[in-house]
Amino acid sequence: MKLSGKTAIITGASRGIGRAIAIEFAREGCNVMINYASNYEAARQTEDELKRSGVKTYLAKADVSKHDEAKSMVEQAIGFFGKIDILVNNAGVTSPALLAKMTPEQWHSVIDVDLNGTFNCTHAVLNHMISNNQGRIINISSLYGQTGAFGQCNYAAAKWGVIGFTKSLALEVARNNILVNAIAPGAVETDLIKSVREDFLQRYLDATPLKRLAKPEEIAKIALFLATDATYTTGEVISANGGNHV
Repeated sequence: MKLSGKTAIITGASRGIGRAIAIEFAREGCNVMINYASNYEAARQTEDELKRSGVKTYLAKADVSKHDEAKSMVEQAIGFFGKIDILVNNAGVTSPALLAKMTPEQWHSVIDVDLNGTFNCTHAVLNHMISNNQGRIINISSLYGQTGAFGQCNYAAAKWGVIGFTKSLALEVARNNILVNAIAPGAVETDLIKSVREDFLQRYLDATPLKRLAKPEEIAKIALFLATDATYTTGEVISANGGNHV
């Protein structure tokens, strides 16, 4: 029970990577605030799964792209659990398009959730962690935030920004015993992958030595490491892309 007595906020925890991280943390004794944007039923299913581990849970509907909602979510978490030890900035969206055809709405919708959402939630919880002189912040970036991707200028820019944000914040809060790291997955078996064209996905698999997609549970294991055993690791980006480094 590596996280016994700890409390985490996990954004976008109703499905995909966020849900897998929430389940993994709960199995290790962590109390979890399950953030979701709209899918209440999926969030409840995640909560039911976590309760099997005997931990405390709290459902929080919040649009992380809105600073006031992120702040309210953190205040609710502190009020309910008494403290926040871990923040996982996982919430993310995609809206693929060639830049020449991308609308301003497509650009801003992805930047607002994937990058601004990371700022909003971190900004809301940071002073609490500083006051407690401890904390772990785990940001979910992407392989495409390291390499770029065809038709993904908005997503790649946001995820690249998450990496820069991670490295910069790690420098600022190391003296407060707060570790800030990122995970950069390749393609993962989640709902987001359904928006990728089949020929693009096959091209990705052809370039991936392991010849398969990652499972959400595999990313969750890395998050658990960063939340527990990675006591001398900060400002790092852990790639999980099946060997696809191009």
